[in-house]
Amino acid sequence: MGATTTLHALPRPPQSGGAQLVPSAVMAMLIFVVTEIMLFAGFVSAFTIMRRSALVWPPPGQPRLPVMETAANTALLLASGVTLVIAHRAFRRHAPDARTPLLATLLLGSAFVVLQGREWVQLLAAGLTMTSSTLGSFFYLVVGLHALHAVVALGLVASAWSRLRRGFLARSFFGVTEVFWYFVVGIWPLLYWRLYL
Repeated sequence: MGATTTLHALPRPPQSGGAQLVPSAVMAMLIFVVTEIMLFAGFVSAFTIMRRSALVWPPPGQPRLPVMETAANTALLLASGVTLVIAHRAFRRHAPDARTPLLATLLLGSAFVVLQGREWVQLLAAGLTMTSSTLGSFFYLVVGLHALHAVVALGLVASAWSRLRRGFLARSFFGVTEVFWYFVVGIWPLLYWRLYL
């Protein structure tokens, strides 16, 4: 009799099909972003050690990185993060209202990538290449890796905006897009601080 009472007192296992706290796709993207943060941390640490051990910086014959121009470009990227926050709030209230701030995110992010590309062209013309110095090697490796992430993230933002326009943007896809774009936006100030300043 006592054993029967104990069995009935045990909590029942949760029913399958219940609402997830974090969608699986968003959790997968979060795990991916954590690994990418470790990758960038490794590159930035190596760059910092190399820079501190150099007697002269930047290396002789190499141009200085465009601090002010990139600061303005950084402001564009940070603004894209703000417009994504606005899009998130609008999406939660009434999904179609997120179209305009999401488009603003796409345009600001695209401007960041285009201006970074223009910066690369100018630096290459000034003699900074992958093989010209350790500065060139680290710069194109780290900033290029960030640019690759930015382009992929822009693809996600463009896809989210297109789906929203057609009226079937899933919350999980929007969540994945947000996580990846916030990573691109959030990691850049650290890269700018360590590489440019």
